[in-house]
Amino acid sequence: MPTESSRPTADPLSPDTLIQIDHVTFGYDASRTILNDVSLDFKRGKVTAIMGGSGCGKTTLLRLIGGVYPVNSGAVRFEGEAVDARDSEQLFRLRRRLGMLFQFGGLFTDLTVFENVAFPLREHTDLDESMIRDIVLMKLNAVGLRGAAPLRISEVSGGMARRVALARAIALDPELIMYDEPFAGLDPISMGVAANLIRTLNDATGATSLVVSHDVQECFTICDHAYLLSSQGRVVAHGTPAELTASEDPQVRQFIRGEPDGPVRFHYPAKPLSEDFGVKS
Repeated sequence: MPTESSRPTADPLSPDTLIQIDHVTFGYDASRTILNDVSLDFKRGKVTAIMGGSGCGKTTLLRLIGGVYPVNSGAVRFEGEAVDARDSEQLFRLRRRLGMLFQFGGLFTDLTVFENVAFPLREHTDLDESMIRDIVLMKLNAVGLRGAAPLRISEVSGGMARRVALARAIALDPELIMYDEPFAGLDPISMGVAANLIRTLNDATGATSLVVSHDVQECFTICDHAYLLSSQGRVVAHGTPAELTASEDPQVRQFIRGEPDGPVRFHYPAKPLSEDFGVKS
């Protein structure tokens, strides 16, 4: 199984790679580096999981792909084209090709379920209202919520709201769908439904899916490939679910098995207790 020392380097000429993260380093400020010389490939038509502990840069990676922030060094490439967070014209064009399921849904609470899903169609296309209506109802039907179209967001459950957000994310039939913690806060049944939807939609549309999640079991059920990031913002390991499950690497084993003891520390780096509490040794 490949480890950090043999991590992949993006190949801009590879025809089966849609997204390339090429030696990217990024931090929100100079005091802390979130991603440290990270290289990853995301293959066309595949479901790829991005896993790791809180604060390791998983959601940040999605933001860089979407051009929310510019990288400090390295490059993010979408089908060979470097993403420039300062080029609004390019970003509008590229974002037309991707869908995003936000960690907390990101729905417009003053709009109905129908209007939420219709929003990207009205923003990015010139389709007439009858065609928008048909597309919205088809997308809602795909997530089992066609009957909920007239409801307001305040009238649906948390699990239903997540499915509404998914319907909105696929409204434009994007080539790339990014899911930020799609299983967070869901009951076991809703979690299974969400996982099945991600896999089914990916296979039915031929899209490329990136899934950021802490949930190892659900990710391994649906993904073709997975990357594990460390708290230092590096790639610890990558491979198929079977390869990662069989890994003897201590960091991989600890995360996959959820073991409390291991090389991954629970405490965020801090001063010694004696310094913070004024205790003299």
